[in-house]
Amino acid sequence: MTSDVYYSNMRTRDKKNNLVNKLSRLFKKAGFEGMIDKDDLWAIKIHFGEKGGNAFIRPMFARRMVKEIKEQAGSPFLTDANTLYSGARSNAVDHLNTAIANGFGYSTVLAPLVIADGLNGKNFTEVEIDGEHFDFVKIGSEAMQADGMISMAHFKGHELTGFGGAIKNVGMGLGSRSGKQMMHTVVEPQVNIEDCIACGKCAEWCAHDAIVVEEFSEINLDECVGCGECLVSCPVNVISTAGKKDAPVGVQERMAEFTLGAIKGKEEKMGYINFVMDVSPLCDCTPWSDQPIVSDIGILASKDPVALDQACADLVNQQPGNKHSALECNYEPGEDKFRGVHPDVDWEAQLVHGEKIGLGTREYNLIEV
Repeated sequence: MTSDVYYSNMRTRDKKNNLVNKLSRLFKKAGFEGMIDKDDLWAIKIHFGEKGGNAFIRPMFARRMVKEIKEQAGSPFLTDANTLYSGARSNAVDHLNTAIANGFGYSTVLAPLVIADGLNGKNFTEVEIDGEHFDFVKIGSEAMQADGMISMAHFKGHELTGFGGAIKNVGMGLGSRSGKQMMHTVVEPQVNIEDCIACGKCAEWCAHDAIVVEEFSEINLDECVGCGECLVSCPVNVISTAGKKDAPVGVQERMAEFTLGAIKGKEEKMGYINFVMDVSPLCDCTPWSDQPIVSDIGILASKDPVALDQACADLVNQQPGNKHSALECNYEPGEDKFRGVHPDVDWEAQLVHGEKIGLGTREYNLIEV
């Protein structure tokens, strides 16, 4: 079995073929129009970006998705769930303020913003699934109550999952705060105390008071929830999951099972769009956006999140790597760019498990639009 994945490159030659209009053509070619019924409440799952970042999806693209859904007489809203870490999006007030500051106000996107798991991340629905790791998952209730959903994901690197695409955007993104904790329970960060400079950045970003800094940083694993924020906050890269080599695989498999729960009941009303642009080495949850690891590639769309993510990963790896980026190796076309940045992460685990549990297939037909 193969799934169709639709692709538009970055070339723009006139008004008719600008990227926003290309996005509309992808929306139609992928068959998303036919999924929307009159008066459907339609979620657009998007990452609003962290304060200080700049690689997140541009609000103009969200506005075009809103327009397309409204033209089918649907009622769209933009949504995301609160974060597990202590950044600017751990509660609905800060989350909305951050979204608006990053350009996602109503006057720009022409749709309301709804935080999926409520004011403090406790508004969730327990969804039964037949998973290997979970019997049920905790998904933000507002997203579960939507009639259908479009995932708009920025495709980029990630410190725990290798890359983040459609599966991460939906599964990790719509897990409630306690749901995110369920996915991260396998992560046990460790500090290389010999090289630690005791700067305190890790403790500053820890939302759970699990880190004490004296001569070096020390992590209390009894208090740690495994969110991984300390890994990306350390300026000298002395925190890792080296003590638990299977942690990235465990997170990815659990993330795929949360995706299965998030789409339950609307499997026939799910569309996925990945923006393979500004392919930064880390997640948009960091308050900065590093140099892209490859040049911009384009926008892809599919009804199959596994096929879509596989196609995006393949396109990235077919490119030459940017030697002025965080890549430490694997610069040549055909080499694995994600392992060039995150050598200890097997990013294929999310695709293997996603295929295994019925999210989709890794086999795809790439159709250029």
